Amino acid sequence: MMRTIHKIMMTVVCVASSFTVQAQTPGALHVLSDNHAFYRLQQKHKFLLLPIEEKEENAHLRIIKNNQVVKELNCRLAINKTDYSVPLKLDENQDSEILIDITFSNNRRSTGSIKDFVAWKELKTSDSFDTTNREKYRSIYHHTPLWGWMNDPNGMFYKDGVWHLYFQHNPYGSQWENMTWGHSTSKDLVHWTFEGDAIRPDALGTIFSGSAVVDKNNTAGFGNGAVVAMYTSAGASQMQSIAYSTDNGKTFTKHANNPVLTADIPDFRDPHIFWNEDIKAWNLILAAGQEMNIYSSKDLKHWTLESSFGHGYGNHDGVWECPDLMKLPVNGTGKEKWLLICNINPGGPFGGSATQYFVGSFDGHKFTCESKPETTKWMDYGKDHYATVTFDNAPDNRHVAIAWMSNWQYANQVPTMQFRSANSVPRDLGLFTDGGETYVSVVPSKELLALRGAKTGKPTEACELVINIKSQSKPTVITLSNDKNEQVVMTYNPKERTFSMDRNQSGNTAFSDMFKATTVAPTHGTINQLRVFIDKCSIEAFDAAGKMAMTNLVFPTNPYDKLTVKGTARTVIYTLK
Repeated sequence: MMRTIHKIMMTVVCVASSFTVQAQTPGALHVLSDNHAFYRLQQKHKFLLLPIEEKEENAHLRIIKNNQVVKELNCRLAINKTDYSVPLKLDENQDSEILIDITFSNNRRSTGSIKDFVAWKELKTSDSFDTTNREKYRSIYHHTPLWGWMNDPNGMFYKDGVWHLYFQHNPYGSQWENMTWGHSTSKDLVHWTFEGDAIRPDALGTIFSGSAVVDKNNTAGFGNGAVVAMYTSAGASQMQSIAYSTDNGKTFTKHANNPVLTADIPDFRDPHIFWNEDIKAWNLILAAGQEMNIYSSKDLKHWTLESSFGHGYGNHDGVWECPDLMKLPVNGTGKEKWLLICNINPGGPFGGSATQYFVGSFDGHKFTCESKPETTKWMDYGKDHYATVTFDNAPDNRHVAIAWMSNWQYANQVPTMQFRSANSVPRDLGLFTDGGETYVSVVPSKELLALRGAKTGKPTEACELVINIKSQSKPTVITLSNDKNEQVVMTYNPKERTFSMDRNQSGNTAFSDMFKATTVAPTHGTINQLRVFIDKCSIEAFDAAGKMAMTNLVFPTNPYDKLTVKGTARTVIYTLK
């Protein structure tokens, strides 16, 4: 990610240097009440830079041109001080007049007069927006948004050698709001280029999570190889809409007859579509309250409800969200089974959000779980692995998953501001058996091997630990620490068949009472090799055979630069580039 960010930043700097103006907006303020104002300005540049103060409540902005509302958004417009600025892209018509209709919350923290708000001094227009990384904890080899908030990965697909990752994005602040599909691309699943916002809110609502497929046979009539996205339109109710792209996902055209699917269910969202070769038709699975609804279609526009799954199965302590459904081989058996992914918030094994799953059979109409209803299985036993979904059309029949690397308990409070949230490293999914049950296997994707640089004698802020465990007679204890007495302790206990990670003393934990934790995972047998991926604010630990995965955020004051391993083990440390 760092190389891509640097490349983008250099482009931004070059653009900025060709302009001599980042002028204060020559605007006129019209105070209408103690929480309502108009701000009139003459458009002369590409962006209006909005000053943001995170502790304030959202203000509602309507952008008006020629007496018509052309855009609406919510942002925490600065009242007492500016934490950072975000860009509002203006249209291409220069020298036109814009009226901004601004309504502040009656609950705002300011005690002063509206005419004295900092926003009026800090609103600026510019032909560039500086995306230079100013964040201590921005990941080096994980995908992050250049600016703004990010949560669920959306609409992921592979086509013509390029991996496409869309994501829930707030372009106007670093907390959840204004849900839009941001878009990034990669040729190696590691270094990502931000392509802008691809699908924006409209009259049906903001753009919640969904999926995208490559329609190779033109079943929808949008063209051979068109990319068709299906997403939740979140207005007064939640409904499903589609959009299509004929330029490999760069731009989308929304279907004229949206929405294509409605229901009288409050939590009705996150559609995941896939081609089912077994029935020569499309299937759709989406969250419907505390169940998953399954549909079929021949054309991606007209859907037939086939069945529902979930009543009485698994964990129901939170809302079911972000499903996925796929056929996978069972390691060492020559058989295939179906994996149904069900993300849940709250209800995770250590609080907050997490990814549960079910294994069974699926005939294109009904999913049947092979486990007892009371059985709950977790894909990752850390606190920071949620909204897991896979790429459509991945090569070599792979099922490559990426998760949102955070937790709804504290995602809005983690100590960054220019951006918030990263995605997990990519993982390849499979199945294995243990004790008569079938479980999902999670292996770091092979593309991560290309990141390995030189071997080093101590941890760095971006590295991989490969720990070969030589004895199963006693626990192996792995401690990462720094000169501030901050540490993360990982323990593999072969007798108990568990792996744990203690981040209670990991660094900055004060931003949330729910951040401190020790997470524990079953190992489903012995672990012979551990692979631990460390980035500036995250630790992801895997059994190299895929039987255990654990993802946790950490915010050390200084990078961990000391490693202690107790037990019979051999450790190799690779820098990651």
